[in-house]
Amino acid sequence: MSQPPKLSRSVEIKALLESEIERGELVPGAALDERALAARFNVSRTPIREALQQLAAQQYVQIVPRQGVFVTKMTIPQLRDMLELLHELESVSARLAARRMNDEQRVELQRAIDEGVEALNQSDARRFARTNAEFHEVICQACHNDYLADQIRSIRRLVSRYRPKLFLAPSRREKVIADHKRLAQALLSGDEVTAEEVMAQHSPGGDAGFSEFLATLPAEFFNDAPPGMPREAAAAGADAEDDAHGDE
Repeated sequence: MSQPPKLSRSVEIKALLESEIERGELVPGAALDERALAARFNVSRTPIREALQQLAAQQYVQIVPRQGVFVTKMTIPQLRDMLELLHELESVSARLAARRMNDEQRVELQRAIDEGVEALNQSDARRFARTNAEFHEVICQACHNDYLADQIRSIRRLVSRYRPKLFLAPSRREKVIADHKRLAQALLSGDEVTAEEVMAQHSPGGDAGFSEFLATLPAEFFNDAPPGMPREAAAAGADAEDDAHGDE
């Protein structure tokens, strides 16, 4: 039996750095030094450059001539726009999942909730974040629309670097579990309307949800917040700009 082809070092390094960015270990704006990475992975700088170029193509990092390579920062309006789109797509996926979920996915959904409750009771924020992702992945699969599911996964991966502190507060974890239980009840009973409504309320893409989400993030994670300017003020400025465009 033939063995699967071995991944190149640049692909392996790219996958590791991508994972660290998604988990928030490499935060927005963090510098990635070629020499330090080459020493860390015990390789020449060529596979490091290749890995960084691949990450740049996927918007994970930004290569700035004569300055270096940095984990990509979004502007507040960019993050809001992504979460707004995710809000709409996940609401549709919940409606479809309520209609199309199979028995195996029903079991997986309940398992994700049970593990989330266990992580909540153990005050394990990292595990809670993982079970939260698993819960949403079950719904992605259960909508049985591959194109929709791929769009949701793509956006969730891009915004994941802004989510590492979202579940640190016990009160936030408790709210998420309560939302998940309400959503699961609607999904398992086939209630499409309620499933869509609960998912829309659960998502951080709405106005109130986005403000709460933004409050968990330091201003330096964004390109458009001047030093010392509160995030809320920057967000309000972005809203005012939207209103101005709407009046044109």
